[in-house]
Amino acid sequence: MSRVLARLGAVSVAACLLFTTWSVATPKEAAALDPTVGYLMAHFTGESSTDQQIHLAHSTDGLRWTDLNNGGLVLRSTVGTRGVRDPALVRSPAGDRYWIVATDLCIGCGQDWSTAINNGSRNLVVWESTDLVNWSAPWLLNVAGAIPDGRNAWAPEAIWNPATGDYVLYWATNVPLDGATKHRVYSARTADFRSITAPQIYISRPGSQEIIDTQIVEVPAGVGAYRYVRASRDDQITVEGSNSILGTWTNLGNLSGLGLTGAQVEGPMWLRFNNRNEWVLYLDQYASGRGYLPVLTTNPSSPGGFRLPASGSYAMGGTRKRHGSILNLTAAEQSRVLARWGTTAASRIQSYNFQDRYVRHADYDARIDPSVSPAQDGQWRLVPGLAGSGTVSIQSVNFPGYYLRHYGFDLRLEANDGTAVFAADATFRQVAGLASSSWTSFRSYSHPDRYIRHSNYLLRLDPITDAQGRADATFRVTG
Repeated sequence: MSRVLARLGAVSVAACLLFTTWSVATPKEAAALDPTVGYLMAHFTGESSTDQQIHLAHSTDGLRWTDLNNGGLVLRSTVGTRGVRDPALVRSPAGDRYWIVATDLCIGCGQDWSTAINNGSRNLVVWESTDLVNWSAPWLLNVAGAIPDGRNAWAPEAIWNPATGDYVLYWATNVPLDGATKHRVYSARTADFRSITAPQIYISRPGSQEIIDTQIVEVPAGVGAYRYVRASRDDQITVEGSNSILGTWTNLGNLSGLGLTGAQVEGPMWLRFNNRNEWVLYLDQYASGRGYLPVLTTNPSSPGGFRLPASGSYAMGGTRKRHGSILNLTAAEQSRVLARWGTTAASRIQSYNFQDRYVRHADYDARIDPSVSPAQDGQWRLVPGLAGSGTVSIQSVNFPGYYLRHYGFDLRLEANDGTAVFAADATFRQVAGLASSSWTSFRSYSHPDRYIRHSNYLLRLDPITDAQGRADATFRVTG
């Protein structure tokens, strides 16, 4: 199960939770949805009480992600442990209803890992919406209470099953059975995510081998030999195929040939590109703390054809994304989501003492130049600081997930690697301008005696001791 959580601010949650009571959802026949044009990811970001909530990110190409709500939380759980992890986004076949189903777990919020494993919540947390924007109040769905000595309920997923006309909901529960106490994946059927059929063992590995994270993707006819493919994290990233969600599954191999095993990655998350038969299997690099890595394939049922992405071909945004799921968005859905939780407007950063020059990146170095071309090289989003509240980080507009950070006191543009060191080096306090209080200066978070300044037009981090330094370290954030 992913070890991360979301970091979303709860300022406007009350406005989102407009619907507190909902009629029981009756599954409708599948509808031909409008063409999909974008992607929405639900995820969590870390281990704090605000990180272990629902965060959202958006992408237009499936590989470069932008945090929505400026990286703040979108939905906060007010039930159970009051924290959530591992959210699954579910759309009805008719496209008229959506659910988020998540693990009821908040590590460090009165519960440690030992308790979570051996005496955790038997519930999942569920939200419901008709538009992806206005969400019901959350409710608890008890899925493991009927499992004899079931000790928790983790990492839920759900998929519509046309064979039965309802959803197959599946999750992991730690339970002593047949001489082994371990996590196995259980499944049940549901029409409304308010009640379920009796849980059944869905996936169990031999001996003491656990399995927690698994996600199924439906594959179109003509691609591979199976209609459904699932990727699971056990001691490997195991790939299996089946022509029936509740039928027999065939082991197709694993990703150890890419150096990716269950010891390095977890939280498999599928995405099918909107405009072609190509897929991404996102894997959370939990062992190194670097967040999601995309693995590409044109045939999900052929593990030998999976490939790692080219360097620089993807960017995961400003927050570290942990175990979640991705929904392909229609144009109408995308418009609603971006209108509600769109990102901060782009800005330029103007030099105080060279007012024809603006901060820009060039070959990943940071400098001030006149007449920046292309213009987006000189456009930035000032987003909530990666390392601390009341701070900012400076994110590139045309390289989402890349930030200005100092390295050896030189300012450069680099991709967020998810580490605490990067977060600190890419975080600043926006203060009154050292040369003019109506302008702005940026004080380093990790070296509070130093400020961003230009020297020979290059940006660096220096202590400021004289009038020249104060002028060099003063800027204006403009539209």
